[in-house]
Amino acid sequence: MPFTLATWNINSVRLREEIVARLMREEAPDILCLQECKSPVEKMPLEAFAELGYGHVAARGQKGYNGVAILSKLPLRDVGDKDFADLGHARHVAAELENGVTIHNFYVPAGGDVPDRSVNEKFGQKLDYLTEMRDWFRDSRPEKSILVGDLNIAPREDDVWSHKQLLKIVSHTPVEVEHLGDAQEAGGWVDVTRADIPEGQLYSWWSYRAKDWDAADKGRRLDHVWATGDIANAAHGSRIMREARGWEKPSDHAPVFASFDL
Repeated sequence: MPFTLATWNINSVRLREEIVARLMREEAPDILCLQECKSPVEKMPLEAFAELGYGHVAARGQKGYNGVAILSKLPLRDVGDKDFADLGHARHVAAELENGVTIHNFYVPAGGDVPDRSVNEKFGQKLDYLTEMRDWFRDSRPEKSILVGDLNIAPREDDVWSHKQLLKIVSHTPVEVEHLGDAQEAGGWVDVTRADIPEGQLYSWWSYRAKDWDAADKGRRLDHVWATGDIANAAHGSRIMREARGWEKPSDHAPVFASFDL
């Protein structure tokens, strides 16, 4: 069952309903995973998305913050969520397709501005979240699974516009990269995007602070598609839809796509 999947931090699904619908109409991925929905599930525009063919949903929401949703043309079964680091946040949801593939949609905490847990509680929460992800993957080794989402870390030197200048900036610090790498290794996850696009600068996020984000191009690859080793070879066609960052009332993230022949 071949399918195409996209992941997108939408930065408020209600505020940006129109560009979600545009992506559904113009790109029509079989599965669209959203993060930072900033809405309770009952207030997400799910009926409008169902009219566009996305009638199968697994979602977790909360008012004004966080929130994750898996919107699918393909039948799926909600298989739960985990509250990593006991934050009480809607940051994870999982669903299983009819072919037995499980999709995990994550929104890892951003971590605040100072990369020091002794003075910044949010940074500590981020590291704890990643540690619990690692332990969970180690204890219940995932199989036939895809993990997507805004993991809020750009792990490689070519995942940021300047490795040297961002080494002390939250999202690219060595301790964050190490924690993410440990979680990836514990689950046997393959970075599908970089398996498909192994070389060169690659970004999925550009700050709103840049007046001309496109020309400045000071981006980071914060959004990821991973697959377990048993199905990673079925992945292909990875791309980041940069132009969506320039749509009207855009998110500061661009959608990341991958296709799977399963």
